[in-house]
Amino acid sequence: MQNPVPEPDFFRPVSYSRTTLTELMIPSYANFGGKIHGGILLSLMDKVAYACAAKHAGNYCVTVTVDGVNFLQPVEVGELVSLMASVNYVGRTSLVIGIKVIAENVKSGYVKHTNTSYFTMVAKGEDDKPTQVPGLLLETPDDVRRFMEALQRKEIKARSEQEFKAIKTNLELRQNISALVGQRCTLGFAL
Repeated sequence: MQNPVPEPDFFRPVSYSRTTLTELMIPSYANFGGKIHGGILLSLMDKVAYACAAKHAGNYCVTVTVDGVNFLQPVEVGELVSLMASVNYVGRTSLVIGIKVIAENVKSGYVKHTNTSYFTMVAKGEDDKPTQVPGLLLETPDDVRRFMEALQRKEIKARSEQEFKAIKTNLELRQNISALVGQRCTLGFAL
């Protein structure tokens, strides 16, 4: 039997890896409606999540899941977008990075919160296998709150995935066809 990997003997504070990425939104980032593509913002979020996670872990990190991508307000060409990332939670090999995105109109000074997202990252070692990350030193009440919220999100997500898996496994079309009544769909085959 292989010996388990020992716990890291140190903790890194949340402030150690806190990262902000700011970028000017240029016309080539815009869609036909003149708003910045959501994909551009997702790419920037992934970039800042990686920088934050890799700094804390001291290793290469990969994105495993992205939760809570709700675009609250549109981002306009010419605005400065700042993505503020911090480690909210660490597991053995994983980290949850909380990202707050704001857009600033530099002419008016108006700042708007455009979205908040949570990226789960996994640290990879030299052998390209998951590797243990340092513990997290919670420095402020906000750090404690974010860690506890991450624990709750993790628990809720696990329950939700189990419930949905059970629904998918046990879904009988004929018995549940009434759920389609009043929906904007129709059957193109006989059941």
